[in-house]
Order: sequence, then structure tokens, then C-alpha cells
Amino acid sequence: MSNSNSELEQGFENPPELENSGMSEDEYEESADYLEEPENLGDFESASTEAEESEYMEFDETLLQIKADVETQLSQAVAQTSDAVQAENVFEGAGNIQGIGLGISEDPSQSLAPGAASLNLYVAEPVSVDEAKAALVDSMGISAASSDDIPVNVIVTGIIDAQPHRFKIRPAPGGVSVGHTRVTAGTLGCLARGRRAPRNGRLLMLSNNHVIANSNNASFRDPIIQPGRLDGGRSPRDQIAILERFVPINFRGGRNYVDAATGWCWPSRVRKELVYVSGGSPRYFRVSSRIVACRRGMIVGKSGRTTQLTRGQVTDCNATIRVNYGGGRVALFADQITIRGTSGNFSAGGDSGSLIWTYDSRRNPVGLLFAGGGGLTFANKITRVMAALDINLYT
Repeated sequence: MSNSNSELEQGFENPPELENSGMSEDEYEESADYLEEPENLGDFESASTEAEESEYMEFDETLLQIKADVETQLSQAVAQTSDAVQAENVFEGAGNIQGIGLGISEDPSQSLAPGAASLNLYVAEPVSVDEAKAALVDSMGISAASSDDIPVNVIVTGIIDAQPHRFKIRPAPGGVSVGHTRVTAGTLGCLARGRRAPRNGRLLMLSNNHVIANSNNASFRDPIIQPGRLDGGRSPRDQIAILERFVPINFRGGRNYVDAATGWCWPSRVRKELVYVSGGSPRYFRVSSRIVACRRGMIVGKSGRTTQLTRGQVTDCNATIRVNYGGGRVALFADQITIRGTSGNFSAGGDSGSLIWTYDSRRNPVGLLFAGGGGLTFANKITRVMAALDINLYT
């Protein structure tokens, strides 16, 4: 499939280059407003409020209260995490609980009607339902969880890690290896543009903070390369964008909703399509720009650097999890999508940043992949990502 990229090249500005700008570095930085926190950071937390309220309507108050109580304790636990070596019993009791969500009971031994609402309890080490409930009651003090009327799905994830197509390709499509020059490699999700001037004149690429902004440790105009460093990419030879904006990750126990960032692209170096490899050759496809809300049971797909094109099923739309970023840094994420692959794993390390879309002819965007563990994948809701970064998808 040929791609002249004439539409992209004519419709957007190139990113500035310091060497040719005629400005000193100080002047350049003073003129750069691209890393300012979006004005709507306080608003984006409610970006999917309607869908979330609808999602919760089928759950009774006891389940919702238990989930809220566990979320509070997870937040406190993350705030207390340090660089110290973990104790041998770190995964006992409450320490074994990595996240909490709401789903449908999967255990026929609990004598529940098919499709009954249930707590999804994500754990690092395998435990029985009784042991999981004991952790909630004895270690977390949540006495309501002791009731036989409270169904629990115990889902083993291990430690949930932030996950780190490998070839160089120009123009670069979504689904291929990218990264900050100090990051191994992740995935280019898709293209976007700002919602207002001057950012609506910039062609942006969407990925994770931990992929192209080095988990908060990056600066405006840092180079973004394709492929990522782990796959042989080097700057300036392989640069396709500069860092334009990121949503800071809170490692102090506060709730995060997105791990997301944008890079300002040279239009001639990227393309709208996503890619997967079939028969040794790249094949391109487009996704819709029409967003749809997450729902349990939804079949979704993604194309990513490591596992390429995969299909999975949404099992949870409101998970709260703690995510390990390495170096003793752990962050709490709320209102996350959980996905299980329908045939093997949905993702692996290096797929972070992949756009997740409905696996049908419409291919409507649903989420942004950022973490995984124990055969499960976790994603930010794309509505929250777009609101936090003040962008519209350009697909």
C-alpha cells in the first residue's frame, strides 16, 4: 500500500529544531508552552462519568463500598512504598492484593446465578477464595467481605508491571516500536492533534508517559525515535518527533487515571494507518476516530511492537491497581480496563502505548495499553487520555 503522505505534510507544521531556530536554548525554552499541565487536569477525572455511573448501576452498594475501601487501602500502601528491599512476606495478607475491580462471577462453586455480580480481586500469589476474603477481613479490616453473599473472583496477576513492531519504517505507522532515547522501547499508538491553537496545527503521536516521557523524567523537545533504543534506534538518525506534552504520574499514593504523552511529529515521518505483519510483509489498516465506552465482554484488538496483532476480551471496566515502574516506584491507577487474550496473551513487554479498539469492522478506539501481569492487560480509558492531553484522535 503506497502512501505519499501529502495530506499530512500539507496540513501540519513541522516541529521546531533548535539548531535552525535562530534562538538560544533559554529563549527556546521560554517560548515552549507545550509541557504546561493542561488546564482541564481537574476535569478529566470525570471524562467518562456517565459511562462509569451506568457501569456501576448493576452492582449493589455493599460491593461498591468494599471496592472503595480496598482502593483507599491500596492508595495508602502505594504511598508507603519505598526503595527498600521487599521483605520475604511482602505478598502475605493485604500485601498480596494488587488491585480490585467489579465483574461477573466465574466460580460455579459459589452457588450463584449465572452472570451474578462479583468482586474481581487481583493478587500477586495464588490463594483460595477463602484466603483472599481473609486478607480483606483480617489484614484490611473490611468485615463486610466475610459474608457468604459476597462473591469474589481471585485473579492471579503477579506484580503488575508497566510494559516496556521492532523494524524501522517510514512513514511510521501505529503499532511499531518507539521510545524516548533513555527508554528501551514501547509502541506508537496512533496520531492525534490538539483541540485548540496552537496545538491544533501540530501532528501528534500518542503513547505512554513511560514510553516517550521516561516516566516523568523527560523535558520538552526531547527526541522520540523509531524504532526504540532496544530495537536499534538512535537519535538524531531515527527521530520522528519531539516530546510535546505528558500527564505526570503520581508515585505518592494519589490516584492516576492515565499513563499518557504526546510527541510532535514531522508529518513526512509518520502515517495515519496502523500496521501488522503477515507473511513477512507489513499490512496497513485504519481505525475509527469515533470513541466508544468500555463494556465487559467486549472483544477488542491491538497492534503492538512485541505481540503484534492480538485479540482479547474485556473482563473489567473499573479496576483499581497498583503498577510497578521499577526502581521502587509504584503508582495507583483507578478506573482501568482489564483485558484477557482470547488465544494466548493479549500483550507483552514493549506493547505499552498501543491503541486498543473494538475488534470489528468499525474498529472504534476504547483504550490505551500501559501495563500487564499474569496474562492480563490493563489499559487507560481513551476518553480520559484525550481529555487529559486535550487532544482528538487523528486516524
